[in-house]
Amino acid sequence: MSEKWTVPSTDGVEVAVHELGGSGDPLLICHATGFCGQMYEILATELTARYRVLALDFRGHGESTAPIGDQFAWISMVNDLFAVTDALGSSPIHVFGHSMGGGISLLAEHLRPGTFSQAFLFEPVVIPPGFTDGPNFMAQGARSRRPRFDSRAEVMWRYAQRRPLNELRSDALAAYVTHGFVEEADGSVRLRCLPEHEAAVFECAEATGPAQLATVRIPVMVAAGMKEEAHGPGEWTEMIAEALPVGQARRFEHLRHFGPFQDPVTIGRAILEFFAATER
Repeated sequence: MSEKWTVPSTDGVEVAVHELGGSGDPLLICHATGFCGQMYEILATELTARYRVLALDFRGHGESTAPIGDQFAWISMVNDLFAVTDALGSSPIHVFGHSMGGGISLLAEHLRPGTFSQAFLFEPVVIPPGFTDGPNFMAQGARSRRPRFDSRAEVMWRYAQRRPLNELRSDALAAYVTHGFVEEADGSVRLRCLPEHEAAVFECAEATGPAQLATVRIPVMVAAGMKEEAHGPGEWTEMIAEALPVGQARRFEHLRHFGPFQDPVTIGRAILEFFAATER
């Protein structure tokens, strides 16, 4: 069981921060849209021998509160991240970001250089200018998600049969069912990250151009799974790495977008390897 503390952010948000173990330099985990920090407990076990591993819940996710006025602009989520790093008081720190968490980490380092010392990002959401024109299919899909189930057992049974969640390791999926849902008085469970909030995050995703990436001067590993036909964050892996002054790209051909939940052992070892090789 991880320990939790909270820190105030903007828009009335109380950000939950989970201590996932370890006693070395801090390493902060920034989660993907719709998920939560405690889903990365399994990945954290690969890192705690060297780092004090923490994971935050962004606004409206996990155990953090939702913002007043449904403010999910990415700059507001950067404020959540800054609230945590300021509370740690030990910048620069190491960061692992997954999907949205990776995009938010890059935006934070662009806005406040020196927040991080190194970054390992798995398929960070970095949207090329102009790509957001047209329908937002991710937001549409989020709004169609079923928010309530009769029990956690029902959630586990249904998600274990449905892509892409059926690609997760069973213990990672169990962590999502445990921490990504809250139990109601009648025994039913509902998503902590409400479908409307998840959709708002997708709709507020900001385009990030090469000029912004060029200001991120820390070592960054941009990791991804296999290339897929449909548009997704992994499609821009090499482009992002090339735009970063100290960027590298690495693909894991046996993984997809949820790679840190498919094979946390391999990703954990890759994080340790990269941070050890690029320490200043």
